[in-house]
This record gives sequence, C-alpha cells and structure tokens, in this order.
Amino acid sequence: MTTPPPVGGPSGAPAGGPRAVPPRPAHPPRPPRLQQHRGETYVPGDGMLAWLPFRPTIRMRLTLLYGGMFLMAGVVLLLLMYVFFQDAVSYLAPRTFNFNGDFVRVVGPNGTSVDMDSRQFNDAQTAYYLARSDSALNTLLRKSLTMLVCLAIIAFAAGYALAGRVLRPLGRITRTARDVASSDLHRRIELDGPDDELKELADTFDGMLDRLDRSFDSQRRFVANASHELRTPLAINRTLLEVQLSDPGASQDLQQLGKTLLATNERSEQLVEGLLLLARSENELTERRPVELSEVATRALEQTRAEADKREVELRSKLDPAVAAGNGVLLERLALNLLQNAVRYNTPGGWVELATTAVPGGGELVVSNTGPVVPGYELEHIFEPFRRIKGADRTRSDKGVGLGLSIVRSVVRAHGGTIEATPRAGGGLTMRVRIPSP
Repeated sequence: MTTPPPVGGPSGAPAGGPRAVPPRPAHPPRPPRLQQHRGETYVPGDGMLAWLPFRPTIRMRLTLLYGGMFLMAGVVLLLLMYVFFQDAVSYLAPRTFNFNGDFVRVVGPNGTSVDMDSRQFNDAQTAYYLARSDSALNTLLRKSLTMLVCLAIIAFAAGYALAGRVLRPLGRITRTARDVASSDLHRRIELDGPDDELKELADTFDGMLDRLDRSFDSQRRFVANASHELRTPLAINRTLLEVQLSDPGASQDLQQLGKTLLATNERSEQLVEGLLLLARSENELTERRPVELSEVATRALEQTRAEADKREVELRSKLDPAVAAGNGVLLERLALNLLQNAVRYNTPGGWVELATTAVPGGGELVVSNTGPVVPGYELEHIFEPFRRIKGADRTRSDKGVGLGLSIVRSVVRAHGGTIEATPRAGGGLTMRVRIPSP
C-alpha cells in the first residue's frame, strides 16, 4: 500500500508553506567517540571529564567541579606556603665564627667531645642547620598533604551536598513532569524564589503545560462532538435503509442496492468507531484500576467465537490469573482486536491461541495464530493506521478497516505497557502484550 504524502508538501519541505529549507552542512556530524573499556563500549564524558570511563550525571559533574576547584586552590596554597617557608628558613642560617687558630671543644649528644678549629666548626654548624631545615620542610610538606587530602574529602562531600541543594528545583521540575506525563495535566510546578534561570525554566514549563492542557481539552471536546455529529447521520442512513429493505414490494434491484448501501454504511460506522476509539486511547489514562486479564480475555473469546466458527478457525485458550492496572473496557477492546485480527487473517482449518499469565511487574496477554507467512520487514508497519501487509486483499470489508492494531498500540501506550510482534515459523504471528500491575 502506498501512503499519502505528508502534510506540507513533498518529502524534505517543511509543513505550512514554501519556506526556505536550511542548507545541508558541508561536513557530516561527528559520531560519538567510542572507546573500549574491559571489553565494553562506552561513551566517555565531555570536555574536561573525557577521561572518565562513564558519562557522569550533572550532580557528579558539579561535585567534581566544586571539589576539583578546592583541591587546585589547596595545591597552589601549599606550594606557595612551602616556597615562603623555605625562603623564611634561609634567613635563619647560622653565623660563622673565627677562633684565630685556636680550637674549640664541641660535646656531642652521646657525651663525646671533639676539638675543632673555626673552619670545622662552621662546616659542622652549617650541616646541622641544613639537616634541621630539610627535616622541618619535609615535616611541613607531609602534614600539609595529609591535611589537604582530608580537607579534599570533606570538600567533595560538601560539594555533593551543595550540588544536590542546587539541583533540588530541577528535581522538583522532573517529578512534576513525570506526574504530568503519567496522569495529571493539571499539575504545575509553581516554583518560588528569585527570578533566576531555574525559576524561568519552571515558569516556561508551566506555560507549556497550560497550552497542552487547553489542547487536550479541545481534543476531548472535538472527539465528543465528532462522536455525535458522525454517528447520527450514519445511524439515520442505516435506519432508512433497513426500513426500505423491509418493504416487501421493493424490487430485486432495489433490494440489492439497499444491501450494498447498508454494507457500505456499516463499514463507515466501523471506521468512525475505530477513529474515535483511536483518538480516545491516544491519551494517558487518568484513572487506573486492577483488571483481571483472564476475565477480559474470556469476554473477548465469547465475542469472537461466532466469527471464528464461520471462518473455520479453532479458538484455543490458556488463561491463568494475571492482574494489570488500567481501564477494563480498553483492555477488553485490545484483546478483542487482537483476536479478530488473528481470526480474519487466518486460513480455514487454522487456529488462534489466547493465553494470559502473570509476569514480574504486571500481566501478559499473548495471541498466537496460524496464517500466511509475514515477512520480518513488514512488522514495523502493521501497527500504523490503514496499513496492511503487502498482498492483502483491500477490497474486502470483512477484514476490518485497518485500525485494529493501531488501536491496540494506542491502548498499550495509554497503559504504559509494551507490545511485541514476532512472525511464526510456519506462518502467522505471535502478539505479546505486557501491562504493568497496580
């Protein structure tokens, strides 16, 4: 199937009018620099932190910045203090003595005495001074380095705490954004404090949430209005056609035309229902309740059994208890769409198996079916609206309107779950849906 061109013109042209397209860069973008570390590929830090074997968080970056600045300042201060102390010690050099050829008796620490002339005495005094000054400088350097290491540890710990304090408003913004993304569009940050960069960011985010809230409210009103405006004419047309078909005096040609128009009207009703359900299921759920997936699957099986018998497709089930959090009506529609899709795109004598089971963190619903072989490259397109596998008959209306799997994907997204489609070796598909638990 060919898809219509995107709104705004051909591929590469911006939507909204013939605006100028930015020129193509002369050089391709540089790929991220990858290095090997213990057999693993990692992207190092940026700038001054490029030597790290991991990408540090912003709090770690600020901690390293604060602690590194203190450490550098301490090293510079230690070097200056060492130079100044060495210079001060040089002023304490001993004076020289001249004994006019006489000797002086010097008593050592162990009680021995030595007779020295003036040259020997001055040399011994200088050697003693140098030894003591070197010992004093080494002691000063050793103790200063010990204190610098201790203070550096304290500085890094204080920097980590200070970085957390500085980033606390960002954490509040992140939590609000997570709450808004999960359920409530009416939440706002409302950050207090001076008009700095963080408050400006929070106010900008609040303004964006206001616009999004108005947009979603407008969308909900549009869906409600469209539901009434589109369903009513189709219901009237169906009633008129059924009344006309019930007339025993209608000709054979008129009866055939009425049946054709009634089938076309039914297809339009299905399309409208699918589009409205797709629009409603695109939004995140605002209220979640525990739903038993086995019960949902049982109801979907009951609604699909007549169609499966008509198409000579065997229905199998293996329903184990599994609880998920969400909307029971939408989850039932999810299971029904998967079953209908598996039955309609099957072969006579084939089978469809529905299974539910509990998995860590939620419940799982799996639908497997026989049928034609599905190429792997088609799997990424089957969830798009009005997309069918190449070679599928597009003239038959008994296989739906092309929105079943799109609705399934939207329902899964609204519940924060995942869906995975894998082709079976003998033909057909296996659809695996996981919905988080309460």
